Amino acid sequence: MFRRWSKIQTKFPELWKHYLYQSFFATIIVFIILMVLSLQNAVVIASIGASAFIVFTMPKNITALPRRVIGGHMVGMLCGSVCALIPHTSTLTTALVLSLAVGISIFLMVTFDFEHPPAAGTALGTAITGFSPDVIIALLTSVIILSLAHHFSKRFLRDLV
Repeated sequence: MFRRWSKIQTKFPELWKHYLYQSFFATIIVFIILMVLSLQNAVVIASIGASAFIVFTMPKNITALPRRVIGGHMVGMLCGSVCALIPHTSTLTTALVLSLAVGISIFLMVTFDFEHPPAAGTALGTAITGFSPDVIIALLTSVIILSLAHHFSKRFLRDLV
């Protein structure tokens, strides 16, 4: 713990403006997304929050690339939607179906080079709620806004982690 604290003490004075700027920028972008979406899409919104963390604190990381953010969430939504169609009446089968949605989405993200960890949350959330046109619109809107914000601001963003 003390080593971690010393790392914070050495890194923070150097990058404190970026810490503030990037956190504030993430807040503004998530605010815009929330104004566009409704809270009925809470499952999607939760995974978008995790995506915002990656995009704005690790912008140079490969998982922050727009292709991976968009592709990963689309894979997650597809896997979750398909798995939601599998009948599950007991706790055991529900757990199996939900874990299958996550596992298959991970497999496909890695296979197609769309690795984006929060997208596994999209798979889980979509498997819980099922597919609806509102979900795909909310998800596409969110990932496009995040990706555009990343693209147009990447020269100002620094890796903070």
